[in-house]
Amino acid sequence: MEDFRKEYLGSGVTAFVSDAHSFGTDAVLLADFASPSKRAVCCDLGSGCGIIPLLWCKKETGKITAVEIQPLGAEQINAAIEFNNLSERLTAVNADLKELKGVVPFGCFDVVTMNPPYKASGAGIESRSGADKIARHETMCTFSDICAAAKKLLNFGGRLCMCIRPERLAELICEMHAAGIEPKRLKLVSKCPGKQPWLALVEGRRGGKTGIIVEPELFVHSADGGYSDEMKKIYGDYLLENRGEQA
Repeated sequence: MEDFRKEYLGSGVTAFVSDAHSFGTDAVLLADFASPSKRAVCCDLGSGCGIIPLLWCKKETGKITAVEIQPLGAEQINAAIEFNNLSERLTAVNADLKELKGVVPFGCFDVVTMNPPYKASGAGIESRSGADKIARHETMCTFSDICAAAKKLLNFGGRLCMCIRPERLAELICEMHAAGIEPKRLKLVSKCPGKQPWLALVEGRRGGKTGIIVEPELFVHSADGGYSDEMKKIYGDYLLENRGEQA
């Protein structure tokens, strides 16, 4: 654990981050966008350092499973589970999301999330680091693989929530629909007013009817350059502890 660094998330919860597995604003936004109910059974695919489950653990939730293909990431999640005494709420699984049969129970999850690799295989310059390459490029899974896994994991009416770059929105919507997960909610995120969206938050429901709600756009920063009121609310006490701003 000598390469792990503690990152206090607020509300008594600490994450363990490393150079290979850390987190950014997109993961924080996805955790908030999914917002599981108090009794929801949840699964986070491609969990990295476990940031999304750990943010959920700041509030009351049901059982949470974090699936991470890279051993170091799973080790970081387990370190956080032990440090925060979360063994009764959170379980880390070192596994490939394409091979979850017999590893994670199917058909029982209310919410599945994933912050996926943003770049399709062969698109752009690939990262040299193995961990970065897996996290940023579709070397280990595609949108189709994610949607297929979510279909198996979700109960009827369960939700799949993902964050992607807006340019791949049509592709994800098609893959969700093909897997029987109907896109139901969309929220675009911009750095500040007047800028093009850099992130799309998408929710689909297994077995849902056709019809999507487009929510008001979220701005990370206000016109004066500080965090917007909505972003301060999402960051909450994490912002107060780590960013030096009033939440």
